[in-house]
Amino acid sequence: MLQARRSIQLLSCGVAALPVAAAAQSAGMPSASASFMQMILGLAVVLACLYGALLLLKKLQQKAGQGTHSLKVLGATAVGPRERVVLVSVGNQVLVLGVAPGRVNTLHTLAASDLPETPAPALPAAGDFANRLKALMERRRDA
Repeated sequence: MLQARRSIQLLSCGVAALPVAAAAQSAGMPSASASFMQMILGLAVVLACLYGALLLLKKLQQKAGQGTHSLKVLGATAVGPRERVVLVSVGNQVLVLGVAPGRVNTLHTLAASDLPETPAPALPAAGDFANRLKALMERRRDA
């Protein structure tokens, strides 16, 4: 008798909930699939805006960086834990700069023709690396 009474109560609650769910859908409340599609569409719009902003920033940076082709860093060396001496070519002059945290000082100015021409260091051929690696591995295997 007790089980029958509980079953009737649960059935009446379920029947009472049906009109509420139907009224919610007819009142404009979205279903789960509609909410999911709205979320996906919103995400796509946000991603498209971010991609457009990225492209715009790239174009603006390219236009801003066009005038710096005459500036080249020729070399640098550390003279302390946080200090460096840097050679910078600007047009037909070479500047020797002292660079420290928060400071850049001009140490000397040279004409580009006064700078001694030093050949660029030759890079090892790709085969040299493979041969050296093979030899090292063989030595390791023998040891």
